[in-house]
Amino acid sequence: MEINLVGEGLKFMVLGMIIVFVFLFVLVQVVKLQAFLINKYFPEKIPEVIPTTSNATQEAHHVAAIIAAISEFRKNQ
Repeated sequence: MEINLVGEGLKFMVLGMIIVFVFLFVLVQVVKLQAFLINKYFPEKIPEVIPTTSNATQEAHHVAAIIAAISEFRKNQ
């Protein structure tokens, strides 16, 4: 009788593990399908690249402004 109970316990354990495995497999497939459909019907928009001035150009403008400010300061002395 004890062997029969162990066998029944093993059957239920295997059945439970199979059910959990199938549920997780279906869940993963549904999530993949959902991601595919969302990307298909609502594609991610690529943001526009706004051209910016280079650091060298900005630095040159800063240097020019500083030189102009120094020359104006020296004129007024």
